[in-house]
Amino acid sequence: MAVTKTHPIKSTLKAAIDYICNPDKTDGKLLVSSFGCTAETADIEFEWTRRHSIDKGTHLGRHLIQAFEPGEVSPEEAHEIGMQLAKEILGGKYEFVLTTHIDKEHIHNHLIFNAVSFTDHKHYHSNKHSYHEIRRASDHLCREHGLSVIVPSQDKGKSYIEHQAAQNGTSYKAKLKAAIDRLIPASSSLEDLLARLQREGYEIKRGKYISARAPDQERFTRLKTLGADYTEEAVAVRIAGGPRPSRQPRQRSGKVSLLIDIQNNIKAQQSAGYQRWATIENLKRAAATMNFLTEHGIGSYEELVERCDAIAAASIRTRESLRDVEQQITDLALLSKQIDTYRKLKPIYDRYKASKDKEKFLRGFESEIILFEAAAREIKKAGLTKLPSAEKLKAELDGLTARKTALQRELRNIQREEKEFNLIQKNIGIILNVQKQKEKSEPELF
Repeated sequence: MAVTKTHPIKSTLKAAIDYICNPDKTDGKLLVSSFGCTAETADIEFEWTRRHSIDKGTHLGRHLIQAFEPGEVSPEEAHEIGMQLAKEILGGKYEFVLTTHIDKEHIHNHLIFNAVSFTDHKHYHSNKHSYHEIRRASDHLCREHGLSVIVPSQDKGKSYIEHQAAQNGTSYKAKLKAAIDRLIPASSSLEDLLARLQREGYEIKRGKYISARAPDQERFTRLKTLGADYTEEAVAVRIAGGPRPSRQPRQRSGKVSLLIDIQNNIKAQQSAGYQRWATIENLKRAAATMNFLTEHGIGSYEELVERCDAIAAASIRTRESLRDVEQQITDLALLSKQIDTYRKLKPIYDRYKASKDKEKFLRGFESEIILFEAAAREIKKAGLTKLPSAEKLKAELDGLTARKTALQRELRNIQREEKEFNLIQKNIGIILNVQKQKEKSEPELF
């Protein structure tokens, strides 16, 4: 799955929406959805929201494209993923129209959303941060649906040309990294590795940092620019049997780490140095695990399982409560929008109804009449006989928002605890398995 950045609408908003809603591309408009508006009147509703904003920005809307690998997803699933993405990144604050195009070999979604929020009338700011948030959300949804993702490189500062070269297998950096990875198992020291690189044709330059250059390469490449796993210190550790820094779990003081399953660890079987390091590390991690059990008053494996199950159940309950509150906030925000529109346009609609020449009046206020009638339908659908005051709606929305914040905080705490207890359970499982293996290997005396 690939996601483009959000682009401002360059043509008229109506033309852009008409394009993405094309029946020939959307299976007769079966793959068209909207939020906070209808696809047919989205341009009018976008403009009405924008009219009440102080921070209008320079664009009516923004356009996002989400593409999928050919043959990997059905149109219906792609559309569902698009809706989930839109709701997550826009947070129920911006009107949008989502369509799924099936006229190309690859299925892709088009999302056009208002550049101004209908809840707080603030302008959407598109920047690197917002783009990475979209990518993160899209990749997460992709993995949930079992689809492929484009994984950004962990290397910092890689240019587009380098990225393309690496994809084609022609990058000097990619080749140097591959050579180092291949030579590390056979090298006895950093000096030995550098000598082996030289024998393969690399020119080595020493200074503050070690650099290498391939025979047909113009400039030297510093090892440290290849990434965390290729600094001089990291390479030396890897030669000695230590792990790659990038694969080391981030440690926080006092936190328990997952034990290394040495028996089933391929690297431990291949490297005696790594096995020694892992054995010493496991002693520390096992000690931290036992201290955790003592501190939490857990005296048996059954008690640990019960505690893990209880935390998992609490996590599920809290997530469900959070989803309910978020849906209530969305529903109330949409209803508030319709009530606000109804109140502001009621005088114009009353004039329209009282007008002797309704056709002439309609020509001058067509957008306003369309918006009013749409708002009236939604209010009737909600079953309201009396419109609540703006103050009452705001107070209810503020209460729900406060409840959402509290549930989010509670869920974060539970998830941290859940992760910690699951890690402890895995560690105990490994410790018990090791103990069983020892018992089997011990010879019987009688």
